[in-house]
Amino acid sequence: MSNRTNPVMKIDNLAVQVVGDPTGRQVLENISFEISSGETLCVVGESGSGKSVTSLAIMGLLPAGSLKPSRGRILVDGEDILAASPARLRELRATRMAMIFQEPMTALNPVETVGEQIDEVLRIHSKLSKTARRQKVLAMLESVHMPDVERIYNSYPHQLSGGQRQRVVISIALILEPRILIADEPTTALDVTTQKQILLLIRELQKKHNTAVLFITHDFGVVAEIADRIVVMNRGHLVEVGTREDILARPREAYTRMLVSSVPSLIPQKREAPVTDIVLEVQSLSKNYSRKRLFGSGGSVAAAQNVNLTLRKGEIVGIVGESGSGKSTVARCIVRLQDPTSGAVLVKGEDIARVSGPQLRPKRQRVQIVFQDPYRSLNPRMRVGDSIIEGLVNFGTKREAALKKARELLGLVGLSDDSMQRYPHQFSGGQRQRICIARALALDPDILVADEAVSALDVSVQAQVLKLLGEIRDRTGIAVLFITHDLRVAAQICDTILVMQHGSIVEAGPAAEVLTSPRREYTRTLIDAAPGRGWDFQNFGPLISGAA
Repeated sequence: MSNRTNPVMKIDNLAVQVVGDPTGRQVLENISFEISSGETLCVVGESGSGKSVTSLAIMGLLPAGSLKPSRGRILVDGEDILAASPARLRELRATRMAMIFQEPMTALNPVETVGEQIDEVLRIHSKLSKTARRQKVLAMLESVHMPDVERIYNSYPHQLSGGQRQRVVISIALILEPRILIADEPTTALDVTTQKQILLLIRELQKKHNTAVLFITHDFGVVAEIADRIVVMNRGHLVEVGTREDILARPREAYTRMLVSSVPSLIPQKREAPVTDIVLEVQSLSKNYSRKRLFGSGGSVAAAQNVNLTLRKGEIVGIVGESGSGKSTVARCIVRLQDPTSGAVLVKGEDIARVSGPQLRPKRQRVQIVFQDPYRSLNPRMRVGDSIIEGLVNFGTKREAALKKARELLGLVGLSDDSMQRYPHQFSGGQRQRICIARALALDPDILVADEAVSALDVSVQAQVLKLLGEIRDRTGIAVLFITHDLRVAAQICDTILVMQHGSIVEAGPAAEVLTSPRREYTRTLIDAAPGRGWDFQNFGPLISGAA
């Protein structure tokens, strides 16, 4: 039970403003909350709500020259962070407070071993000998359940899996046993089983050291699993604060009710699979990657093995599985961003798996893809209208006709005509993904491949994009191959689900059948690992007694 009388951290009337803005624009205003030892406080809200700005302000990491605190206090064990000198802040970041970021590869140095990077914290902030530091690092790696800690100690970040890299970041954050741990979307990019492992690990270490955890996330399934209390933010303001049950079961504010009810249900909607023409048939598709070594061959790795699938007009087929299961490899082979090692990819009966060069170019019109990160998919120097018409113009459409079609497509995805003249950075993440969908539809493809197209979006934006894809499917009859690690999303949009493990399809069938009556143990493991599966978010309450 946390001690609410003596909070580890207290934020009192915090405001953060844009530096140099003549209007004095505030990105945070009147933010006040506290967190106690052993407590997990989740901060939720849409992109732009101020969640990450709040965490950066606590750590003293606001970008200099862009943002600065303009009012309020941030007290850690009674000491005001905002009044601390740079030297004192550096000391506090390791000894009193630490942070885990969303993407471990950007938080780790790619040219230093894991051991060196954890050791650096001890070398700077302790007087331990080199031998003692090494023993402490190895013990920390064992405490985060790393296999073969000596090997991990001497490994570089790229030699580890995503889950292992996140464990290294956690080790760096907790090696000096700070009083408060800030976790900023640490599981967003992880599959459900790895996510479950990381959440259990953070909880285990929290109990061991009585650490206060400030957990920033847009995943309400995670919130339902781990939160003691919840802070809801919107556009730089605090909307409401309450216990997990208060916020998830009895939200007071309309904004909170909208957020919670936007969480997709794990219970699939019953839909009849379309009995229409087959537009895509994948037969015995395999993809092997060769291991490169300095001297000689290192053999090969099978990323996809003997994959068979059928996609009909107007059907949405989902492929789910853990990271490394082969989902994206299959998608990239189908759209011919990678060459399959063997097998056939039949688009309306024509095999495009062996077509290359000039013969492949016209086939690309028929299969288009939407990627996970819309910002990386769009040229930041091109106006949106030019991005959408690029494919049309390349395939011979007159510019005037292409622009007319681009306007129609923007209307189809719910954006106005004036979007044509704007640049990608002037849109939100959800709007950018709508632009990517419009661009993919410009060539009237038979098949749309969505590779984790909504996994990085807020729940409210995610719900909008899923609804949009369903409407486009109903209106145009396009067939959609939907790649995801989020079973909630798959349950809401997919007619058919294929489950992949180690490059092979291990189970396939109607979505309602696979997600409610799985035949394979691996599928059951995936479903059991889905966070918040005991909550009915649409109806604001637990599905079963005691789920809360």
